[in-house]
Amino acid sequence: MTPLQIWWQAARPKTLGAAVGPVLIGTALAARDGTAHLPAAAAALAGALLIQIGTNFCNDYGDFVRGADAVGRKGPVRATQAGLVSPRAMIFATLLVFFAAALCGLYLATRGGWPIVITGAICILCGILYTTGPWPLAYVGLGDLFVLVFFGPVAVGGTYFVQARQLTLPAVLAGLAPGLLSVAILTVNNLRDIEQDRSNNKRTLAVRCGAAFARWEYAACLAGAAVLPLALWASRGCTGWVWLTSLALLPALPLLAIVFQHPDRLNPVLGKTSGILLLYSVLFACSWLL
Repeated sequence: MTPLQIWWQAARPKTLGAAVGPVLIGTALAARDGTAHLPAAAAALAGALLIQIGTNFCNDYGDFVRGADAVGRKGPVRATQAGLVSPRAMIFATLLVFFAAALCGLYLATRGGWPIVITGAICILCGILYTTGPWPLAYVGLGDLFVLVFFGPVAVGGTYFVQARQLTLPAVLAGLAPGLLSVAILTVNNLRDIEQDRSNNKRTLAVRCGAAFARWEYAACLAGAAVLPLALWASRGCTGWVWLTSLALLPALPLLAIVFQHPDRLNPVLGKTSGILLLYSVLFACSWLL
């Protein structure tokens, strides 16, 4: 591979929909309320993508150091473990990307003040501590909670806040949907790697609670994301055609069958679940504006 291809693979492009989706939803909410601010939305999108990529780089390094990306892993090749990128280069890339994310945050702070500074700092810190530090979040079973909160209500609410300069309950509740779908992506990853994670003492929620729990967790996340637009539509009555967003979960039905019946075919499910998250977010954004 060329250097560009190596770094693009290390960025884990299949996971980047989890960064884009919440920004689309938060911006649509702001637009419907007449408070959309495109420069702030663009900065929020850039910041979200950079934090996601920086976290992925840091995870690549952290899992390598802890031996979680051993030879024979079922997932895609990891750059540091495969010797494609040196540990030192991966650390430098992580810091560089997080620095760029912080620059986006400086502009957003002019819109949202100290709450944005604090939120951004916590996001970057958690991205670093996800697989590094004395008690990495992913290794103690807190990864699912981290993803639900920060790729859900925090991301959507933060995107809305930097545009509207206030926070509403619908913005927080709507954030649960991309949060749940992001957890579904993580669950597939953890279910695929459950045996290797167990042998490396990576105590993900799948390892702690078992494969059956992880399969039902995946199903519950999809179901929750499907029900949420219906609940928002019923509670407000003026959210246009947002209930149509639930149709984005129909392509997930074959994925459910694979998760429950074919544990050896989970790699494609991860990418397709990410695609469903992005489709869901686009439908939510469009239907909210109708």
